[in-house]
Amino acid sequence: MLRRLSHRKSDQETVCGCMAGGAEQCTETGDGDSVIAISEAHFPAPFKEGLEYSSPARGIWNIVHTGMLIPESHQIFVCAEGCLRGVVLTAVEMNRMGRYSAIEVREQNVLTGGMEELMIDGVADVLGKLPYRPRAVLIFINCQHFFLAYDQDFVFDSLKKRFPDIDFVDCYMIPTLRKSGITPDQKMRMQMYELIRPQPFCENLINIIGTNRKVFADSEIYSIAESGGRQIVQIHDCSTYDEYQNMACAPLNIFVEPLAKNSAERLKERLGQQYMYLPTVFGYDRLDENYRKLAEYCGVKAPDTAPLRGEADAALDEAAELIGDTPIAVDYSFTFEILSFTRLLIEHGFNVREIYADGFAAEEEEDFRWLKENHPDILLSSCVRPQKRFADRHRDRKYLALGQKAAYFTGTDYFVNVVEGAGDEGLYYGYKGIVRIAELMREAFETPKDMKKLVQRKGRGCESLV
Repeated sequence: MLRRLSHRKSDQETVCGCMAGGAEQCTETGDGDSVIAISEAHFPAPFKEGLEYSSPARGIWNIVHTGMLIPESHQIFVCAEGCLRGVVLTAVEMNRMGRYSAIEVREQNVLTGGMEELMIDGVADVLGKLPYRPRAVLIFINCQHFFLAYDQDFVFDSLKKRFPDIDFVDCYMIPTLRKSGITPDQKMRMQMYELIRPQPFCENLINIIGTNRKVFADSEIYSIAESGGRQIVQIHDCSTYDEYQNMACAPLNIFVEPLAKNSAERLKERLGQQYMYLPTVFGYDRLDENYRKLAEYCGVKAPDTAPLRGEADAALDEAAELIGDTPIAVDYSFTFEILSFTRLLIEHGFNVREIYADGFAAEEEEDFRWLKENHPDILLSSCVRPQKRFADRHRDRKYLALGQKAAYFTGTDYFVNVVEGAGDEGLYYGYKGIVRIAELMREAFETPKDMKKLVQRKGRGCESLV
């Protein structure tokens, strides 16, 4: 699938306006300007933007998956037929068709100016036919609404008056605008908390917000909070809409993924909740700083991380001994700080040869400079340049891949099936997360998977009918 996209203006996403110049063709893969040595790369965007290719590695969550995290809610997409195809397939594949409906926008709705009537009557018709009464409805508008003189306030005010027992929130399916401001992914992570109403604070509560997957149970982040008498709550813990509403009681929101920044800022504006950014990092010093900040907030002494560092080092060294000099490829979908992770692997003796990413977060610049200076021959490979459709997805020797896109582009069945930092147990955060990833690397090296089958499943971690 190829599509032309506009230039990104947001400074909060991984790709910015900087463009690499003078990149030479990579003779190893013959992929032209879609593969360059890191020594020739520019930070934070090593490749030019333009026509894009979408690989069949589908494990990253989309707006349908994320919206389903709100308990007792129903999604209604108001889109043209072609656009609806993808979202309805997502709902079917994740076995959630009972919580999904669609209103098809046709040509006459655009030409006659009856978009408001279509939406109000359409939503009313959907709600009247549902076998249950949702507590909340997520209405997804599309690109066409931005091109028309569409009165969104009137639509939502009318629906709220007609259905006072239901909360409505506007959500957005606007791929044509995804590089003109905050992306649909970022917006969805905002809107998934927009329905929460103010409540008195309970000082012993802390939220972790903005993650598609729950932080896994062994992470030190829980023990630090518990030592200070705090309980961590995530949307994944909420089985009812009332429990979801109680997230307003936490005076602090933690976010560990950069895409949740807008959500944290919006909750501070609406509910007065403070926020703290504790990024999912792999450099030990930065991880310790995260824990120091959390411990300070909880009023406890920062943990002694020497034993934790030792445990992580031992797990990585054991994996490195087994894997040896086997070439390793990593990709941006594996974790939000792929350069931090790559540096950790190299410092423990792993032979990282390829990094699949089209841009990097600003906070990764130090790791980028370190890799460029110490390992200038590492290859950076685009995931979306049009040439990747015809790239040679075969390697002459065994490769270990970390991430679905790296597995797809190298054609290997030996890969760690982690997406957005999360595997079967949840989001691998902290030293215990590093230990678990090292264990998964050993398992992946010894036991091949069916790469073609696994990477096509949408939304890694969701129930899947595929």
